[in-house]
Amino acid sequence: MAKIKGAVEVNTNRCKGCELCVVACPAKVLGMSKQVNAKGYNYACMVNPDACIGCASCGIVCPDGCISVYKVKIEN
Repeated sequence: MAKIKGAVEVNTNRCKGCELCVVACPAKVLGMSKQVNAKGYNYACMVNPDACIGCASCGIVCPDGCISVYKVKIEN
């Protein structure tokens, strides 16, 4: 049976650091970067990429549409 692996891409220049995606992630994949973007905000990033299941909860709750979620099927 194939396993689904997810990947999250954050538009770091648009992210305002509201952390809604961090709270919404059931797999605790996202966290806040220690770096700041051009606007001076800490932005969301994947801190545990191997745990991503591709559920897209983070992208759904993002008020600015900064998050894209991709799913990849991995054959065993």
